[in-house]
Amino acid sequence: MKLNDRKQRLLRSLPGVDHILELTKTIQYFETVPRTVLTRSIRTVVENLRIDILKDHHDITEENLSDPFIIESVKNFTQKTLAPKLLRTINATGVVVHTNLGRSLLAADALENLQVIAGKYSNLEFNLTKGERGSRYSAVEGILCEISGAEAALAVNNNAGAVLLCLETIAKNKKVIISRGELVEIGGSFRIPDVMAKSGGILCEVGTTNRTHLRDYESAIDNNTGLLLKVHQSNYTVVGFSAEVCLKDLVDLGEKYQLPVMEDLGSGTFIDFSKYGLLKEPTVQESVATGADVVTFSGDKLLGGPQAGLIVGKKDIIGQIKKNPITRALRIDKMTLAALESTLRLYRDEDVAIKAIPTLRMLTLPIKQVKKKAQQLKKRLDKIGGSRMQIELVTLTSRAGGGSLPLLELPSLCLEIKMQDLSANAIERFLRHNSPPIIGRIYEDFFVMDLRTIQEDELPLIETAFKRLLEKA
Repeated sequence: MKLNDRKQRLLRSLPGVDHILELTKTIQYFETVPRTVLTRSIRTVVENLRIDILKDHHDITEENLSDPFIIESVKNFTQKTLAPKLLRTINATGVVVHTNLGRSLLAADALENLQVIAGKYSNLEFNLTKGERGSRYSAVEGILCEISGAEAALAVNNNAGAVLLCLETIAKNKKVIISRGELVEIGGSFRIPDVMAKSGGILCEVGTTNRTHLRDYESAIDNNTGLLLKVHQSNYTVVGFSAEVCLKDLVDLGEKYQLPVMEDLGSGTFIDFSKYGLLKEPTVQESVATGADVVTFSGDKLLGGPQAGLIVGKKDIIGQIKKNPITRALRIDKMTLAALESTLRLYRDEDVAIKAIPTLRMLTLPIKQVKKKAQQLKKRLDKIGGSRMQIELVTLTSRAGGGSLPLLELPSLCLEIKMQDLSANAIERFLRHNSPPIIGRIYEDFFVMDLRTIQEDELPLIETAFKRLLEKA
């Protein structure tokens, strides 16, 4: 049979959209599928079959074009279309603040308050005392000031927005002096020079990549200078022959020339992690106490809250920032405010915060507790895997993630898994398509799960996923 003849025969066998649509009326499953979704799904399935025929895919036969086969294909397509795209996942990577997996987990208190505020009316912009319109920022400004020691505070939708807003308010059309070694790039290829350009500030980089001195800043100051900017290198570290100007010296220089000083902490933290055996990270309180006029940082990284850009500092400058029209474009909604306020309230007692905020809990979790979880999961998997699975308990390292603490290597307990007649890539792919997806890593041809970032209630879910894998392998 000639090739063209085969194509023509298959194309003639391909049913029309109206015919398939009529058939779905007799099938109960399709009763709850919205008409628009159903019609689009049928058209897509039929068109994909048409394309496969024209491309001469040899796995296309009359059987693939039968009514039952196409109905099943349409059913699968509608299920995928109607399923949520944003899914809960299990983080087995060992990266605590994993940007691709949603960054910080919210504390139970934040989740509870979020549900109440999101599902009911609230006093978002209503002053209950005066019975008149109020400010949405009042929900978090007081407690931000209480924790940080700042005179005033503001929350916007993310830290890049916070930096943009501050620069546009303080230094539009004016020179912003910053060390060349602090022109960082954050996730998604967003760079400090690009943010500054959008703000209208004029970039003035001083010093070198590895060494910047106070005299470099001072020699660059002129009549058009609007701001001295310090950016914390939260996502990388320069080691070796290096030097940078400390915030205190920059503040003193600012006072000498009557120039405001701003510090972008990036991740930002209220906790001195060195007390827990981790690397020292500058705290927001320290920056405020040193005298910075404005300090910006993230809400969903080391802070362990929702995505937000937090701005704290001197009352007069924060007041100017609040009046900037861009503030409205960057404002946060009631759900973010609810989660942020609840998270911040936990910081009134550091011991409570460490236990209640998942990000802090995972970062400071003792290795013996990680080992206990690892042993529990190994026992579960040993029981179902038998001789088909090789499971080793190994010590590897976890990471803080989220552009935070780049040099920190947290000792952690991991499970290295090999399966008979199944590659590590095949295991990874199956678990990634599990419900819920389990995201691990591959190391030396083993599939690896790091127990530092796996929650206690996720152990049974992982066991169930491996049961399915063993049944299909």
